[in-house]
Amino acid sequence: MNREIELSSSLISIIIPMKNESATLAQLFSVLTPILADFPINYEIVAVNDGSCDDTLAKLIELSKNEINLKIIDLSRNFGKEAALYAGFSYAQGDCAVAMDADLQDPPELILEMINWWQQGYEIVTGVHQSRESDTYLKRKTANLFYQSINKVSDIKFTPNAGDFRLLDRTAINAFLSLDERVRFNKGLFAWIGFKEKLVYHKRSERTAGTSQWKYLQLFKFAIDGITSFSKAPLEVWFYLGIFTAIAGFLYGVFIFTRTILLGIDTPGYASLLIFVLFFSGLQMVGVGILGKYIGRIFIESKRRPIFIVRKIYDNLNANLHGEGNEF
Repeated sequence: MNREIELSSSLISIIIPMKNESATLAQLFSVLTPILADFPINYEIVAVNDGSCDDTLAKLIELSKNEINLKIIDLSRNFGKEAALYAGFSYAQGDCAVAMDADLQDPPELILEMINWWQQGYEIVTGVHQSRESDTYLKRKTANLFYQSINKVSDIKFTPNAGDFRLLDRTAINAFLSLDERVRFNKGLFAWIGFKEKLVYHKRSERTAGTSQWKYLQLFKFAIDGITSFSKAPLEVWFYLGIFTAIAGFLYGVFIFTRTILLGIDTPGYASLLIFVLFFSGLQMVGVGILGKYIGRIFIESKRRPIFIVRKIYDNLNANLHGEGNEF
């Protein structure tokens, strides 16, 4: 059902987390700003500087002299993309907001289509990669494996190849912000809050400049965070594996006892004994590691530290928002 939205009096926030994106800024704003200027809706750009080590902040401040709609959230250090995205939504003032990356791999032209679907009543409009030709073969395969795995073990269903490029209605934004967990997996949180969702498909382009900040080890840890955030299946697997191992050990013990009674005592095999010890010791260590992963999450959440801390806000339109040391 279409909703009555007067676009001329509405505001859309474009949220862009950034870390060491100095090389992409000129291209980003040369493409993004003209597109937004042609939209029939007011806009603000919320750039979150997530502890950049290059001159990203300096360039953003320089750009803000000509881009009056640019708001800069400068975090006190690098808190990670998930926290930076949460910071952007926290300071976004729009009736709806679109999260996107600074590398222009997700087309800004698609934002207008997202707005149209929002007008038609959708509270979340999610951009889905139609193809991942710009990614390496290994990254494509591991991404497919991740989505297949998490959809099998989680009650929440994840849309394969859906990134952070999506529009959220103000109602969905408020629901997302109410989830203040410290170890965040935003793709799962977007799915968890529900709401009426529309998928829009697009081709993922090459980066316009710079290099990705994500390394394979970081992506692996991120995938583990996603699975442990939305499923207790790893714990259940080890519970059932423990039962199976105990039953197998009991049956093997009965076999050895019976054979000894009937055939007498034979010379023990030290090689097979060593293999059994090493194998089951390894299983125990993996099980303890999985248990430790969940306990570690409890430890981090129990401290209730802020998700992010703001060093300073640069905002041409709202001078009252300028401040230091804000935290969430």
